[in-house]
Amino acid sequence: MSNAQALRVDTPQMLSPQELLAGGSLVHEVEVPAAVLSPAQGAEAGGRVRLRPLKVATLALISKAAQDDSSLVPLLIVKESLIEPALSFDQVRQLHAGLVQFLVAEVNRISGLDTDGGAARAAASAPIGAAHVLLARHYGWTPAQVGELSPGQVAVYLAGLQGSDGGEP
Repeated sequence: MSNAQALRVDTPQMLSPQELLAGGSLVHEVEVPAAVLSPAQGAEAGGRVRLRPLKVATLALISKAAQDDSSLVPLLIVKESLIEPALSFDQVRQLHAGLVQFLVAEVNRISGLDTDGGAARAAASAPIGAAHVLLARHYGWTPAQVGELSPGQVAVYLAGLQGSDGGEP
């Protein structure tokens, strides 16, 4: 075997953009243990929920939305990630704290996040995070709507904002 062939075998394959983006659109079924669902009553059976990982844009918006009240962060994380059953924000607020803590830990796990909130702060302060927050505020879009924009669309909308007031977006 030649040196070139040996290098190809040992070198990981370059990922495509589709492969990098695919993880953000996966839906994960997560088992909720009975002890988490009903800790005081010792329920016999748990159940499953479907969660999606958080995208950078969603993290940035959650961070900005909860800037004045950090207690909203876990509730917004659950609201944005929980696909099935779908709950309103008021319903998420009615969940018991242990269940919310469990769901947030699972969302962090499937999203590849650390547990101290550093990733959320970093996403909000990154240029793309700041751009997503700006677009959401200006146009009144939800995190999901902003998260679906392509980089080209983000650039067009930011240029439109810059042109509308003659200054920086």
